[in-house]
Amino acid sequence: MSRQPAPKAVVFDLDGLMFNTEALYQKVGAEMLRRRGKLFDAELLDAMMGRPAGAALQLMIDYHKLDNTIAELKAETDAIFATLLDEGLEQMPGLARLLESLERAGIPKAIATSSGPDFARNVLDRFELAPRFEFILTCDDIREGKPHPEIYRLAAHRLGLAPRELLVLEDSHHGCRSAIAAGAIVVAVPAGPSRRHDFSGAALVADSLADPRLLALLALA
Repeated sequence: MSRQPAPKAVVFDLDGLMFNTEALYQKVGAEMLRRRGKLFDAELLDAMMGRPAGAALQLMIDYHKLDNTIAELKAETDAIFATLLDEGLEQMPGLARLLESLERAGIPKAIATSSGPDFARNVLDRFELAPRFEFILTCDDIREGKPHPEIYRLAAHRLGLAPRELLVLEDSHHGCRSAIAAGAIVVAVPAGPSRRHDFSGAALVADSLADPRLLALLALA
């Protein structure tokens, strides 16, 4: 890894990066398609991961030629997901320590997620995390979802920094493409199926949020 100035702020993805929600979404998708006699295979999962809900569900509809609308699948998703959140939501390994380290160092942090504001707030409030971030950008704040760079350009603007001064933490190929296209320093932190994604252009592919190489990149080690 080439030496470069320490980033001035960190922007976090949410699903699969801060919380195990990508794993929960996989269970939701598998159940929805099981009810229709279909499989939630790796190709479809990879295509959907990291995208806004509407775009992801349209991919599911097109892939399996479903008769449902996005609105119908969204309502079904929400109903199944509510139970899974109560039973299985967890913070990803290393998150608590990383947040504490950034706060001790006075490094600002924000969230840029493809999820909607209600869902993001629901998940964050379960761990009382929302007040610890400068702001939370969601799909409602942009016109173009990931992998388009809009959300990370907006994050840089809100932080008063150039994109190259941001370190972005992402778990998916589409999320990393978004941040790389925006010009940010990108660290991929894949988990589960996303470990097979292509993270070309990332400064680092970390083992977890506790990876000492990530702390070194942030000058926290």
